Amino acid sequence: MEKNIKKLLAIIVGELICAFAITYFFVPHKLLSGGVGGISILLQLLTGYSTGVFIFLINIPLAILGFKKLSKSFMIYTFISYNLLSLFLLILNRLNFNFMVDDILLSSIYGGLLNGLGMGLMFKNSTSQGGLDIIAMILRKEKDISISTPLLIMNFFVVAIASTIYGIEKGMYTLIAMNLGYKTVDKVVSGFDTKKQVIIISKDYEKISKKILVDPHRGVTLLSARGAFTGDHKEVLYVVASSRQIVRIKQVVKEIDPKAFISISDMIEVSGKGFYSDEDF
Repeated sequence: MEKNIKKLLAIIVGELICAFAITYFFVPHKLLSGGVGGISILLQLLTGYSTGVFIFLINIPLAILGFKKLSKSFMIYTFISYNLLSLFLLILNRLNFNFMVDDILLSSIYGGLLNGLGMGLMFKNSTSQGGLDIIAMILRKEKDISISTPLLIMNFFVVAIASTIYGIEKGMYTLIAMNLGYKTVDKVVSGFDTKKQVIIISKDYEKISKKILVDPHRGVTLLSARGAFTGDHKEVLYVVASSRQIVRIKQVVKEIDPKAFISISDMIEVSGKGFYSDEDF
């Protein structure tokens, strides 16, 4: 029950944010979002009817197909999701809320960020807005085609049509909004506090590992390795740390062995007992 309530709240908040971005940032400047949302915005600009109407109508056949091909649980939440988006768009379209950003660049940036935030909240809770996501899920299930492929193809055609009708500049601003939107989705889903993995090779591995265990109080794993050129056996230190702790780890390594090899890279997600400590928050 708690999981279902959390998912429904994510859908409500996420779709409201998306509806706000579409109504007050995209439509006034003839910018588009991705997928069915972008098609619906384009149809509103051409006909004058609300984006919400077209999102509802386009999703009817897609939802029928989805209920036949995909899990009922996924489709029930998807059904709720796109209907809420349609409802919020209709409501906001009728409100005389005096909110308008005159600068098209600012609208593409903040509209993209808000739209990505809304979509990210739903993806993080295993639901979607329907539309092309349904087609993409079916293709992945039955044809083993990447989800991104049909989405990229459709978005290309949406941007191309918009550029033809409203000019290449509108299409370019739309690409900015889409790019920022998808990057924001990734950040919301994977987390904003990116963790780092550190690989250290040093003859003083024992001193370095003992120091890191105390300050900055991170776990260390020793990996046995052998140099391909020399054939010498080495001990490699593997550490996962927060961005703030990386500075201290580099200081420790430099103090003990200035010639040590150290490699630092981003990690999308880290989980498991023992990783988090009070110093991470």
